[in-house]
Amino acid sequence: MINTTFRDEWFPNVQKNVLAGLTTSFALVPECIAFALVAQLNPLMGLYGAFIICALTAIFGGRPGMISGAAGSMAVVIVALVAQHGVQYLLATVVLSGILMALFGILRLGKLIRMVPYPVMLGFVNGLAIVIAMAQLEHFRQATPHGETWLQGTPLLVMGALVALTMAIVYVLPRVTKAVPPALVAILGVGVLSHVLHLPTRTLGDLAHIAGGLPALHWPAVPLDMATLHIIFPYAALMAMVGLLETLLTFNLTDEMTETRGQPNRECIALGASNVVSGLFGGMGGCAMIGQTMINLSSGGRSRLSGVTAGVMILLFILFLSPLIERIPLAALVGVMFVVAQQTFAWGSLRVLGKVPLQDALVIVAVTVITVFTDLATAVLCGIVIAALNFSWQHARDMRADIDDSCPGMRVYLPHGTLFFASATHFQELFQPAADPARVTLDCRHLHMADHSAIAAIEALYERYEKAGKHLQVTQLSARNEALLQRAGVDVSVA
Repeated sequence: MINTTFRDEWFPNVQKNVLAGLTTSFALVPECIAFALVAQLNPLMGLYGAFIICALTAIFGGRPGMISGAAGSMAVVIVALVAQHGVQYLLATVVLSGILMALFGILRLGKLIRMVPYPVMLGFVNGLAIVIAMAQLEHFRQATPHGETWLQGTPLLVMGALVALTMAIVYVLPRVTKAVPPALVAILGVGVLSHVLHLPTRTLGDLAHIAGGLPALHWPAVPLDMATLHIIFPYAALMAMVGLLETLLTFNLTDEMTETRGQPNRECIALGASNVVSGLFGGMGGCAMIGQTMINLSSGGRSRLSGVTAGVMILLFILFLSPLIERIPLAALVGVMFVVAQQTFAWGSLRVLGKVPLQDALVIVAVTVITVFTDLATAVLCGIVIAALNFSWQHARDMRADIDDSCPGMRVYLPHGTLFFASATHFQELFQPAADPARVTLDCRHLHMADHSAIAAIEALYERYEKAGKHLQVTQLSARNEALLQRAGVDVSVA
């Protein structure tokens, strides 16, 4: 938990955090517009969602410095819903998904993120870095009467040169001065250069016009009945799961980068509440955005002020500054996002692939590949399943037993390990009722019983010795193991 004062959370370095928020807002706009278009929505819905979610999570969330907004991972989920049922059902879905997210935090389930193994985290980071980079390639395409084609000739050269110039500024400027965020200088500098030289390059205005008014409060125009719930609940549950996963994984990454600890349950509640408000004001759903979070952190944004600034600036873009913002070259934003992708990718994971256990290397690669070709939720769940199966396999193999025949007419088994579903069969193989003497003792001082399979294994062992006409006595049970057996009705006091 972050033990800081109000001043520490909001005003540690006002100038740096305001500039970081301004820089982040420039990167939020094209992403949110693109995600809205992916979901076949009005781009303003993406921007309204970004403003509301970014500002509210910054104010009330549990992780200062982390940026949330209308995320692509959630936009992909709702494409079919919008196509089949329309925008109003989407807004109802956003509200319901927000309620589910908030309940997740209220029930204090944010700590479940601890169940995500570190190799899964590495795969998540690497996969999203590749996705961020690949998403920028779409800006190298142009619409033609026959469909979309790649840029060629002068437009391609200009685009490539401006992207390279942007990246060079971001990399080189910190060696000269750290007074201003390099990404902000790069975006504004390339924008001014393009305008002065009248360079033929695409701008943000080519994606969409972002001028609009204040978002208006209205309840989604859908029937309040079970039929509506039947339609929206599956999408809402999936949106909530994807949003919570991406948020909590980004949360962990931010904790590591800032060397501080946030409050995951508070972040889940704030994220859920902000999604409810977004849906009620006509905005898309959203969650933490790792690319924009990286921009904010690398620009010096550590306080809540940076997130609030980013959110408020998006609203100002819509209301007053759209003519200026729409002139920003896409090449400048693409260059910044390429740098973000490069900085997000855990390059150290490539060096350790040959040094870590093979199963961990498999998890890293699998999560990375699945993230790129499917979606984050599928990738993380697959990674957790692979890691859990490997953990179970390793612990099942560790089950062993020492045998003591020092007392005449009696054999003592001293098992070591965890008795659970994966090790139950091997546990049974350690005993030989037919060959054992009449009295057998099971010394459980080094045995940990984990689940119902452990209870069943002990019961089965009793039955095996009973059928063989021999006496089995269980001793040295820990308090937890004894309570587990007694609660299941297993009498450990007699054979």
